[in-house]
Amino acid sequence: MCSPPSPGPSRTSAPSTPTNPATTPLPLLRLTGIYCPGCGGLRSAHAVVHGDLTTALGANALAVAGYALFAVVWAVWVVRVARGRPPGIELRPAQLWAVGAVITVFTLVRNLPFGSWLHP
Repeated sequence: MCSPPSPGPSRTSAPSTPTNPATTPLPLLRLTGIYCPGCGGLRSAHAVVHGDLTTALGANALAVAGYALFAVVWAVWVVRVARGRPPGIELRPAQLWAVGAVITVFTLVRNLPFGSWLHP
């Protein structure tokens, strides 16, 4: 005799949500105790989409700056395409090095004791 099928999927734990760090997988943090530059990025994106800029900045300030930069670059791209100009935006090596330096400094500061305000 077979048992009847269940009415739907069952979960033994809560689903992963961006507002609950306990259910969000953070492998580097869990294994080493180090916050990567992306830690809190999903929570900040969730907060930005819901209009909560304070929470977004608290989760990952660098990601919020990245969202703003992306919006500006996208707007420039749209205007260039609308005017019939080539859509390419070129970054010079110095600009790429600067982005890498900002990400590195952000990561270092958020993992030092005086940078605890940058923890997600």
